[in-house]
Amino acid sequence: MKDSEILGPHDRPNLARWIPLSFQHVFAMFGATILVPLLTGLSPSTALFTAGTGTLIYILITAAKVPAFLGSSFAFIPALIGISEQYGMAYALGGAMCAGLFYAIVAGIIKVAGKNWLDKALPPVVIGSVIIVIGLNLAPTAMNSAMLNNGEYSLVYFSIAIVTLAIAIVATIFLKGFFNTISILIGLLGGYFFTLIMGFFFPAYKLIDFTAVKEASWFGLPFLQQNADGSYFWLAPKFALVPILTFIIVSLATICEHLGDTLVTSKVVGKDFYKDPGLHRTLLGDGIATAWAALWGGPPNTTYGENVGVMAITKVYSVWVIGGAAVIAVLLSFVQKFGAIIQTIPGPVMGGISMLLYGLIASSGLRTIVESGVDYKDKRNLTISSVILVIGLGGGMLQFTIGENFTFSLGGVALATLVGILLNLIIPNTKKID
Repeated sequence: MKDSEILGPHDRPNLARWIPLSFQHVFAMFGATILVPLLTGLSPSTALFTAGTGTLIYILITAAKVPAFLGSSFAFIPALIGISEQYGMAYALGGAMCAGLFYAIVAGIIKVAGKNWLDKALPPVVIGSVIIVIGLNLAPTAMNSAMLNNGEYSLVYFSIAIVTLAIAIVATIFLKGFFNTISILIGLLGGYFFTLIMGFFFPAYKLIDFTAVKEASWFGLPFLQQNADGSYFWLAPKFALVPILTFIIVSLATICEHLGDTLVTSKVVGKDFYKDPGLHRTLLGDGIATAWAALWGGPPNTTYGENVGVMAITKVYSVWVIGGAAVIAVLLSFVQKFGAIIQTIPGPVMGGISMLLYGLIASSGLRTIVESGVDYKDKRNLTISSVILVIGLGGGMLQFTIGENFTFSLGGVALATLVGILLNLIIPNTKKID
């Protein structure tokens, strides 16, 4: 078999090619997949476990026809942080699980009624604006990680963040081929080693402590969390109305993100996955994988564009290769020392990477609007985007009390998404601005 040979979704390479091809996909998804749990307080090892097993579930549900890797979703970060701070992480996971089940309900409706109704409820002007809000909502988190040391501004922290950001930018802009697809991982590693070197020459700025790595076992169950006293527990989801509604509303935007990812994958592979195995199957697979991830304490999943990029470069579209990457991710999740090393990544390194990543999320919203040809001379589109941006970024909160004990609150991305959908359905078409 020649290296340049194209492999279709059902083609299985020989073992000598299979393993390295699968490892390429692991490297491509790794940086983003571990970044979400690090930013939200979840376990990177659990995220690897749920990403790998979630991908295998997706492959099963889509009848092994779609080569897609599922990793941690950035779109749910604001909801994970906000709900966990107000209610606790268990309730955030409960909301994420219900969002995944909501995917399944939407998939059933699509199977019966098609997807035209979804296009009308969530056109590009709404989706693009909401994605911008998702990215920019996270900007303060990125800057706090990059600049603050125990609440005080630190030039050392900021210098580490800037070096990390610079390495990631250089890798993103100038590296070609496969190395371009792992630019985030390169930035993380570069910032990490810069921090190590700084700590070696200037002990007062030593930010990386390997004590936890030495104390960690070699192998263990990735979905078990450790208490301060050394005991282990399973972070099981809990359920409350506000977290559930928040995640379901945010999932309206991620469902449309799924539509776009599936369309891009179809174009890269040269097969119409909307028809075979069908959009209802791909969305169901994504939803069940998300619910599965939340069950075990992992962040919600989504199909990864990074892995689509690897397929576009290598011309290898084999589901067997994607499945191999999923198995490797699961195996890595059981290596506890590996997870402990990930936990040593310093805050300013995460902040430097986040400055780029969160901006990329917002920019992808802009790209959605531009590529969809949204006309901002139309006052209708201009109004919808304007209101979504102000509500989503202005810290607005819808809150009211029912009875004596129940307070309902909805804000940020969820409120902006809900208002955007309502405006799109209510406002009639208008004339263009002169």
